[in-house]
Amino acid sequence: KMSSGAADLRQRKKQNCTESDKMAPEERNKENSKLGRSPKYMLIQRFAKLFFGCLAAVTSGMMYAVYLSTYHERKFWFSSRQELEREITFQGDSAIYYSFYKELLKAPSFERGVYELTHNNKTISLKTINAVQQMTLYPELIASVLYQASGSEEVIEPVYFYIGIVFGLQGIYVTALFVTSWVMSGTWLAGMLTVAWFIINRTDTTRIDYSIPSRENWALPYFACQVAALTGYLKKNLNCSAEKFCYLLVNASTYTFMMMWEYSHYLLFVQAVSLFLLDSFALAQTEKVHEVYRIYLFSVIVGYLLQFENSALLVSPLLSLVVALMFSKSLQMNMKKSTFVSRLLKIMYIYLVLTVAVTLNFLLKMFIPHKENEHLLKFIEVKLGLNTTKNFTMNWLLCQESLQAPSQDFFLRLTQSSLLPFYILVLIICLFSVTQVIFRRICGEPLKETVKLEDGRIGERPEIVYHVIHTILLGCLAMCLEGMKYLWTPYVCMLAAFGVCSPELWMTLFKWLRLKAVHPILLALILSMAVPTIIGFSLWKEFFPRIMTELTELQEFYDPDTVELMTWIKRQAPVAAVFAGSPQLMGVIKLCTGWMVSSLPLYNDDDLLKRNENIYQIYSKRSAEDIYKILTSYKANFLVIEDSICNEVGPIRGCRVKDLLDIANGHVVCEEGDNYAYSKYGRFCHEIKMNYSPYVNYFTRVYWNRSYFVYRINTVISFQS
Repeated sequence: KMSSGAADLRQRKKQNCTESDKMAPEERNKENSKLGRSPKYMLIQRFAKLFFGCLAAVTSGMMYAVYLSTYHERKFWFSSRQELEREITFQGDSAIYYSFYKELLKAPSFERGVYELTHNNKTISLKTINAVQQMTLYPELIASVLYQASGSEEVIEPVYFYIGIVFGLQGIYVTALFVTSWVMSGTWLAGMLTVAWFIINRTDTTRIDYSIPSRENWALPYFACQVAALTGYLKKNLNCSAEKFCYLLVNASTYTFMMMWEYSHYLLFVQAVSLFLLDSFALAQTEKVHEVYRIYLFSVIVGYLLQFENSALLVSPLLSLVVALMFSKSLQMNMKKSTFVSRLLKIMYIYLVLTVAVTLNFLLKMFIPHKENEHLLKFIEVKLGLNTTKNFTMNWLLCQESLQAPSQDFFLRLTQSSLLPFYILVLIICLFSVTQVIFRRICGEPLKETVKLEDGRIGERPEIVYHVIHTILLGCLAMCLEGMKYLWTPYVCMLAAFGVCSPELWMTLFKWLRLKAVHPILLALILSMAVPTIIGFSLWKEFFPRIMTELTELQEFYDPDTVELMTWIKRQAPVAAVFAGSPQLMGVIKLCTGWMVSSLPLYNDDDLLKRNENIYQIYSKRSAEDIYKILTSYKANFLVIEDSICNEVGPIRGCRVKDLLDIANGHVVCEEGDNYAYSKYGRFCHEIKMNYSPYVNYFTRVYWNRSYFVYRINTVISFQS
């Protein structure tokens, strides 16, 4: 029965495809004959619209990539810097990603380079890691292959090639948002407005300014392409060729997105929930939605195999939800339903899917050994107030700006650019329209095959309903965690631009208002052109001078103390030396010098998290002997103390590294009546600078400047005072 049902589904899909291909020309011919236009004239008009729209989309993406490159050059003076000074601009985890790219280029062959990364024992002391799996290094693998295969060694330096690819991907990101808004509204004016809002709100739409090699900068452009293709795929009355093209693009972009970012399956899970709700209310073609579910399923399987049997994908909520959806649908297939039973089954269907998904996920986690970011689950518990902790790592994560609720400045910036008010307006109109459609569906009224402008029913378009649900879900996440705004705000730009440029949205509003003085269709067409034009001119007048000032202003990023430290390490430290210090600094040391380090700024490995916490004890109130034992347990030879952490004056009291360590260790902190046990030792990073016993017995200062103090960890302990 299941096989015959699937065959029927495919047959219906083919029939719908051929019917739409036959109906579309007939409808267009009738409309053209009414307007007195020849088919040839309409063909030329459509071609011109498509050509200039594509030209505008590609030009917008290219100009944004050039803008990023120019801004980066002005900010860091990249072309006039030495290689060491350029590499210092990569901070934290960005430094680690770029360091592996350098190692791949230095390897005698690509195969040897990949082997060394998958069996890496030259980065972290006493630890062999599969860096490709643990850090999702497929972007670096692709970049190194392209650099060597294209013969770019004699044309461009590796660093320019690397950041050039990332900036190019950001151009594709903007182009995909342009196309999505264009497909939804029918006018590429919406795409232009989307790009304008995206660039003006760049602080809240992308992290490209702060972390070029970060995984989301590589991955999100592919997700934007997937969303653009999915938008086209969900449209009604799509001709067969366009539908196949959109389907193939959804496939390719989903698989690529899965490989570029370790957290991609969580974002796809949010998308799957959006499609599930869309299908549950019967607002889209079920067969199309289930084709997307199959894409999710195969992408998880491909990701599992290519990511070295990554068990986190098997226990992911995405896989559990997709399997539950397909299982529940197979039970419903070919069941005869009366009107009352169909409503009852729809409610039971939602309940069945949720029950099967939760149960399956629980069983998978019981039987499949995994390390699915357990610290993230603990973080969510503490964030929601379900638990309290004194754990250093957990409290440190809670103090990160990206993991806190968004500030008022975020909403103020979106309001000043007029983005937030128009987004709220568009969202309210679409939500009310979708609610009306759902109510009609509950009452048994079928959806219209073709929604015309005069109908004023924008909520009947499945691609619009999908985007409304998707932005609401992403918005809920962004209201909890500020870091999620980089996923939400780009689609806010897209949805708001689509809304103000869409005659259907204005027509939906006028239908409710029941305008009689002015013809509503004429007014909707006028407003869909006038409103975005006015917004565009106001944005141009207010923000264009600021953007040009950014590009003409010469900023200076120079860190002489870090340059001196890296130079000293390369000249004076033994090749086999192991350095210990803050994880962020260790990432820079690994990139700039190639020396082995004791920790890295990675937060997806329990062992590394524990290492980071232990090595951070150099800023706590612990004895010299305790610190010595910790460092020697990781075979560290040199210790680097940063004055900025030791003497940190943080904006939020209790979120400084030394405060968090005192809380975790139970040392003296008196605040608002809370008293912790007193430590008989002074703060290690202060005491070691005094050069008295017992600190000089364990550590010998070998280098210092205004920001850094480097100590050799003695192998033979002297107890002379």
